[in-house]
Amino acid sequence: MSVQPSSFDRPCADQLAALRAQLAQAQSQRGPVLAFGIEALDNRLGAGGIDGAGLHEITAASPTLGDDAAATLFVAGLAARFAAAPGANVAWALTRFDLYAPGLEQAGLPAAKLLYLQGKNETMALALAEDSLRDGSFAAVVAEVKVADQTATRRLQLAAADGATPMLLLRRWAKSSRDPLERPSAAMTRWRVGCAPSVPLPAPGVGRGCWSVELVRQRNGNPFSIVLEACDDTGRLALPAPARHRAAAAVGAASQAA
Repeated sequence: MSVQPSSFDRPCADQLAALRAQLAQAQSQRGPVLAFGIEALDNRLGAGGIDGAGLHEITAASPTLGDDAAATLFVAGLAARFAAAPGANVAWALTRFDLYAPGLEQAGLPAAKLLYLQGKNETMALALAEDSLRDGSFAAVVAEVKVADQTATRRLQLAAADGATPMLLLRRWAKSSRDPLERPSAAMTRWRVGCAPSVPLPAPGVGRGCWSVELVRQRNGNPFSIVLEACDDTGRLALPAPARHRAAAAVGAASQAA
């Protein structure tokens, strides 16, 4: 005997179908694309850069403080470039204010361009981020959370499309054994950022920091990984010097030390 769906099941099914159609439409809409200005990176991105009306997730490669700082500064650099125009601001939603303002400024994001939104929990922080996206007056919206399920990411993707505003979701590590990106997400791109050895200088000292940047997932493109120099004070990344130049620099430093 076949069982017909009850009238109580139909609204849920209809709502789910409507939400899926709305999400598909939002995913097909593209905003202004922010290119990195690095061919080796932009040419491998399906959109040619970061879509300015979509959700993008970033997490640290490991739960260490160094990798967490690298991921945070990667987000800050992207937000800084979206907000490069005079008068453009960034909304940053969080539950605990532990950001180092001088570090963000070195990545191109000064305090004057930031509006901090502190929620009592992560659900409220995500709600503040969603409202900021739909408002449409920010150049970019950032939120940092440990947990965001697929429903939450769908809402953020829809809000980003509606407000034509990029959403940068910084996924913090909740447990050292669980990758923040292991759960499904509606994000257009998902990134994993960690520390890499800095570029050697021709003289004793520490060169510009480098990051290992992995694009774990993207729409209309393949995953890849690349090593980049950390953000400068305008939020821009760069390719490290070719290996032959690094070798020459190392020889020069050795001869000076001798």
